[in-house]
Amino acid sequence: MMIPEGTRDVLPPEWAWRERVRGLLSAQFSAHGYRGVDVPTLEFQNPEHPQDARAFKLTDVGGAVLSLRSEFTTAITGLARRRFPAGPFPLRLHYAGRLWLRAQASELGRLREFTQVGVELIGVRSPRADAELLEVAQAAMSAVGVPVELEVGHPGFVDGLLEDAGVDGAARDALHRAIDRKSGPDLSDGLRVHGLLPSLGRTLHTVMDLYGGSEVLTAARALPLGERAGAALSDLEAIAAVYGPDRLLFDLGMSRRYDYYSGFIFRAYTDGQPQPVLGGGRYGGRGDEWPGAGFAVGLERLTGVAARHLPPEREVVLALDEAGVRFAQARELVTERAWTEDRAELLEYARARGIVRLVRGDAFEAVP
Repeated sequence: MMIPEGTRDVLPPEWAWRERVRGLLSAQFSAHGYRGVDVPTLEFQNPEHPQDARAFKLTDVGGAVLSLRSEFTTAITGLARRRFPAGPFPLRLHYAGRLWLRAQASELGRLREFTQVGVELIGVRSPRADAELLEVAQAAMSAVGVPVELEVGHPGFVDGLLEDAGVDGAARDALHRAIDRKSGPDLSDGLRVHGLLPSLGRTLHTVMDLYGGSEVLTAARALPLGERAGAALSDLEAIAAVYGPDRLLFDLGMSRRYDYYSGFIFRAYTDGQPQPVLGGGRYGGRGDEWPGAGFAVGLERLTGVAARHLPPEREVVLALDEAGVRFAQARELVTERAWTEDRAELLEYARARGIVRLVRGDAFEAVP
């Protein structure tokens, strides 16, 4: 029997790894004061939702158009407004659950049903709050044994440079995409097609290569910066001062989703995985929007990485009587019960299952 494209079965070994990772992350978030919440899978369709174009939609019995949950930040901030309209702020919340999209980018393996685990810090904006998220992210990855490097950027830096140069519309979008992809030829083509000044081109090519340690911030200060780009750089400098500049990598060309994020953004990378295992940043704070910041972990991707670092699964034994069950479980072994007295059937099952020991009473015996 086939399953829909972009979905997948999860078999017992991966399920166990995934649940262990989820539990470790949840415990770490709770230890930092983030309280767990859950939100409905079904939402009212909203054309202003950041994922509306890619969300699964269905019609309710009363005719209302609903969407399957496609993104958590919007859902969690909605919960905060409904349930905690007066705070107290900051609200520290964490979540875990499935998301669904009609079409998915290749960076998630083109999954259309996937799981995210994450945190939201709502109602405050400060360098200390932003640095807190970096600390929690680092601690969460350490809890699952995955060493990561945190890369930090600020889409407002590039957007401020473009705004100061009077670049808008399609030209602005094209240059953002080229810079975020680190594509020098696409950046040159965009500058030429839209007839932009060579001086802007030199600055943007320089920005695209501003990647590395704290020396990147110093180099950026030497560029011709307007008020908005300078403010974005000041944000990064302030966060780095709190968190520790030598603990971060800076990417001044990190420019994706500049219209969504209102402050710094960050990603976590680990060896052997070309895509980030974690990402997030600061959003909101415009008009009547509450300021917030958060990050999400792709559980499927992290599980694949963490499986290399997690301890081996506990041994499974087959207990021939209830005394054997108690004896094995007291030794923290996974214990399956015999369902028959037919020894030949039990041995055949054990071999097929990969079980190498039987237990009766307080004694083990090897499966021949």
